[in-house]
Amino acid sequence: MVVGKTEDGFLQTGIKLYQTRLTRYMDFSIVEIPALKNTGNLSPNEFKKKEAELLLKKITDKDYIVLLDEQGKEFPSTEFAAFLDKTHRPITFIVGGAYGFDEAIYKRANAKISLSKMTFTHQMIRLLFVEQLYRAMTILNNEPYHHQ
Repeated sequence: MVVGKTEDGFLQTGIKLYQTRLTRYMDFSIVEIPALKNTGNLSPNEFKKKEAELLLKKITDKDYIVLLDEQGKEFPSTEFAAFLDKTHRPITFIVGGAYGFDEAIYKRANAKISLSKMTFTHQMIRLLFVEQLYRAMTILNNEPYHHQ
């Protein structure tokens, strides 16, 4: 689940490539929560709270929620694959907006992961994450995509 649309064409192309590859291994979709409009007078905390309201409307009690968050646990690709393998139910990964997540989303989350200590745009991380998800699937299936 992501907040807002992926606007850059090169990111859209890359995301679609890995999204197509992932369908070989799992049901995979990207749910886009509409970006907030007319928010110039909102503080970052108010902005995050409004985004959280939209996200929480899409989440059920049964969903296993993993936030992509800079404060989350970092994994080498092989350990990320093992994490996925141990989670025996569908996972909803959430990429937040430009200001991150509201406390209500942190409280609802089952886990937080980080792809890097570096900061990336919330649009760029979508491509990086979907590639890592694909990489994890190839690791779990002993396919030659990942080199160690």
